Amino acid sequence: MLDSDLAELYECKNGTKTINQAVKRHINRFPERFMFQLTEEEYDYLRSQVGTAKYSAMSRTLPYAFTEQGVAMLATILRTPIAEETSIRIMDAFVAMRKYISTNLLGQQYINDLVLKDSKRIDLLEETFSSFKDKNNHLFFEGQIYDAYSLMLNIFDKSKESIIIIDNYIDKNILDILSKTNKQVTLITNKYNNKDYEKYKEQYSNVTLVIDNSFHDRFIIIDKKILYHSGASFKDLGKKCFSITKIEDTEILDNLLSKLK
Repeated sequence: MLDSDLAELYECKNGTKTINQAVKRHINRFPERFMFQLTEEEYDYLRSQVGTAKYSAMSRTLPYAFTEQGVAMLATILRTPIAEETSIRIMDAFVAMRKYISTNLLGQQYINDLVLKDSKRIDLLEETFSSFKDKNNHLFFEGQIYDAYSLMLNIFDKSKESIIIIDNYIDKNILDILSKTNKQVTLITNKYNNKDYEKYKEQYSNVTLVIDNSFHDRFIIIDKKILYHSGASFKDLGKKCFSITKIEDTEILDNLLSKLK
């Protein structure tokens, strides 16, 4: 895919300039098998075959072309709202393509030989996609305040319906963050400045405060389906070394939810 097409796909406000700047900052992630620049002959041939104003009006600089791996890698470094969603669609497309080939085309000897020949490349591509999956464990060191809050916002964004936050030592900063989400949020804490909460309720209606001193650790529960554990109070994120961990054990989640009823 050409850089101009990807700039449109990823909704880059500055077009290919955004693509080029992102690649330059992470040039080590883009070997030739991920990205290459078209030659003048290739570019002229492309324009003659496509024959649209889009290609004839391109910059005098020869465009860059991205392979499947390059497209997926680009999604990991672009900071656009659509990048993550687009990356997921790419992975889904390749999974669907492989299923189609194995189901419908393996009876044809030519296709069979082609798939076998490229199996290593397909496996490498799948490994590349697998590396883009969300990490379950995140370690932050002292001073990584923005990174820690950014991850917390990303976790909140995964919610489609509800968020439960358990933390004995929250402050108004968490209300500032929650004012930007339209999800229903339950804050479970040991103590809180009721004046802040009362003022918040006068303008926003998405947060319910529950006083409960039976919890020691900090947790985030997304849609009652996804559980995260935080080693630090949310008001202290990034101030000292700590970790945020996704807990995969559904039994732990179910037990925790049962205590909240």
